[in-house]
Amino acid sequence: MAAAEQKKSYEVVKQFKGVNTKANRTAIGDDEFYWLENAMPIGYGNMKILPTYSNVGVTFANTVTYLTSANIGLKDYLLAFEQDGRCEYVDLSNNTKGNVAVTGTFSNSGINVSQWKNERVLIGDPYKGYFTWDGNNTVFIGSLGAVGIVNGGSGYTSAPAVIISAPNQTGGVQATATATITANAVSAITITNAGSGYNAAPTITLTGGGGSGANVVAGYNTFAANTVSVVVTSGGTGYTNASNLVVSISGGGGTNAAARGIISGGQVTQVIMTNPGTGYTNVSNISVTITGGGGTNATANAVIATDTVSGIQSFSGRVWIAQGRTVYYTAAGSYSDFTSVSAGNVVLADATLHGNITQLLSANNFLYLFGDDSINVFSDVRVTSAGTTLFTNTNISASVGSKLAYAIFPYFRSVLFMNDYGVYALVGSTTSKISDPLDGVFPNIDFATGVSTGGQVLLNNILCAAFNFRYTGGQGTTSSNRYIQGIFFEKKWFFSSQGNDIKYVTSVPVGGRINMYGTDGTSCVRLYGDANSTVSSYVQTSLNPMKDPIRTKQALKIGVEATLTAGGQISVTVDSESGSSPAVTLGQLISWINNSAQTITWTNNSLATIGWIGGGTGYILYKTDAKQYGKYLGMTVQSTSPAFTINGFEYEHELRVRF
Repeated sequence: MAAAEQKKSYEVVKQFKGVNTKANRTAIGDDEFYWLENAMPIGYGNMKILPTYSNVGVTFANTVTYLTSANIGLKDYLLAFEQDGRCEYVDLSNNTKGNVAVTGTFSNSGINVSQWKNERVLIGDPYKGYFTWDGNNTVFIGSLGAVGIVNGGSGYTSAPAVIISAPNQTGGVQATATATITANAVSAITITNAGSGYNAAPTITLTGGGGSGANVVAGYNTFAANTVSVVVTSGGTGYTNASNLVVSISGGGGTNAAARGIISGGQVTQVIMTNPGTGYTNVSNISVTITGGGGTNATANAVIATDTVSGIQSFSGRVWIAQGRTVYYTAAGSYSDFTSVSAGNVVLADATLHGNITQLLSANNFLYLFGDDSINVFSDVRVTSAGTTLFTNTNISASVGSKLAYAIFPYFRSVLFMNDYGVYALVGSTTSKISDPLDGVFPNIDFATGVSTGGQVLLNNILCAAFNFRYTGGQGTTSSNRYIQGIFFEKKWFFSSQGNDIKYVTSVPVGGRINMYGTDGTSCVRLYGDANSTVSSYVQTSLNPMKDPIRTKQALKIGVEATLTAGGQISVTVDSESGSSPAVTLGQLISWINNSAQTITWTNNSLATIGWIGGGTGYILYKTDAKQYGKYLGMTVQSTSPAFTINGFEYEHELRVRF
């Protein structure tokens, strides 16, 4: 008597959630994936293979250290800051390249960029300070700073005209000011426009007004590091002759710092920096001496600006610059005036900020201030009747922040940011971790030598958030250490690979779509820009208990449902908790047979055998016999075919022994 036929069982998986690396492959959901690369799990029966990158046709002159985007006069640009201190642009309307700044203009790392209206780009250089670019000229924002009255003069019956020298950079803005007189002498200078483009202190001349003898000296503002300022610690006594008062600065390891002292009421009351100098780093041996002026005992200390610019943003009609723990802001409606009454600065003194500010971000009516492990927000900016600026400063996270300055960006009504241990969403004042499914990936991200960047991108008409990082875990299409993108949408994660060395990425809204561009350091590419060329995809399902985790299963057949727009083939292994079967290549392969019923083989120039793929489109079921057993079954599906959709995974198996 024949033995009873073993009952066959079936499993079909068409509900597609995202990647889950938090648990073992046998412990994740049946509808989750252990790895998805260049395969987007949109929804039920709908997993689309992503396009690969397209070349923009631009090669940068030097190694790129920061890539970002800008809009000037409704024209979209990529900006590439490079290792040798230059910056180049790519005009995305025609993919042509040009210069923003020549070699040596900027530092070789740590640049930050924002935008003032659609008129100019704001550039914060960590060591060299603040610059702007209007599409034609790059201007260093050295602006008119404090103005000291050396001699008020006499005989003035009306305010004299204040004539300020022109900026010494093309594209700069000339500073303007007005004088105020008290008792027929000039008593104050009010800056009406701090100007820009001054890389040395401007000269100021007072003319008219019926008097004579008034003399003022100007400083200028710069956010360059390793410069000097002077603070008067004792005014001394008996000072009457400002013309021969000398302030000398020595030591500190730098050069060219120069200052002028101001006398009032027989004391030295102020020191104006006419040149903040460069290269000062040694705070232990810098000193200031004050001589002349007819008095004695005036003393002052030199302060070296060692804090670097770590963030720049336009927010509430002002420019905000982070330097150390201090945030400086311009006067209302100005991108360059850090001196007028509505300009100012605030120091974050609270213990919630560990170290210094790492980045600024303007989004959702807030200015976000990131530290390593904290986040503050500025909001409700207003100007009082006296002209001063007020705003609220609120700490919204005292335990999580980020030092990855280029991996912080807005996404819908939230702000997403990456740090060394996860990706977080900041919604209002609530911070929550959204990267739990990537917990198995984060230990294999190279934060030491890799760079993490990110932005938004539209994929299959869905707005996604993409984080680019260097991955060393060996999972996916290749075991090599490489840059990949972790992509988030609708509470799902998956990965893409758009070239193993895409080190920097940035979002660019062009033509109503949010695209993503990247570079490996010299070439410029548009990610997901080519839907016709081959692309390596890798799909690794969960290991499925087939509703009975304690019973062994013998795999008999497997199938992959797909919808094709052109011919294609896939490579499949059947997996269990104990290993994987040999790979089987499935596809619409055409065999050529001669009159003797022999298969004709075709070879390429390398003498490798090639196959002919049919050009059919529409639904197809890739299926094959399977040889694998285990308590858990799954598949690994790989392909280089472009533009197809995976609709489901099918299993036929027989149940064997328990335990």
